[in-house]
Amino acid sequence: MRKTLRFLSLASLTIAVAISSGSAQTVTGCVATQAVDPTRTVYQCANGLVLEAETATAPEVTAGAGRPEVVLVDRDAVLIQLQPGAGPFEIRTPHAIAAVRGTEYIVDVTSEQTSVFVVRGEVAVSRANGSESVLLTAQEGVDVAPGFPFAPERWSTLRAEALLARFGQ
Repeated sequence: MRKTLRFLSLASLTIAVAISSGSAQTVTGCVATQAVDPTRTVYQCANGLVLEAETATAPEVTAGAGRPEVVLVDRDAVLIQLQPGAGPFEIRTPHAIAAVRGTEYIVDVTSEQTSVFVVRGEVAVSRANGSESVLLTAQEGVDVAPGFPFAPERWSTLRAEALLARFGQ
């Protein structure tokens, strides 16, 4: 709770910057470029964060200390690569919060749920209101939907590969 309040206080002092998935641009210490096969926007940031967003995804970034700290995603998927020691970082969706310190993971958002899959490292996932937190490790995922319980589970190879393929991996 104290960590959440500290984060909310920090977030209220930060600047929200909308990132469009259009042409390459520099935003809050990040440079956006277009990747192909499949088409997506890749944001490379000064703190070692790499954020790949599907074409229809329009992430909104909240930055502090010249680097991204929170990314809001309301549809489609983003792949996140964050090196250890890069500082606190969260992906927030209508259904969940995925917080990490150094890892690679994917967050996929639909109108019904948010799915989080960890490629490597660890990710703490909670409901959007901060309740019911679980810890995911490599090759685990979780589906967070309003009104339904959620728990870490090892995803099938088929499901994991289908999600990774959306990012050319």
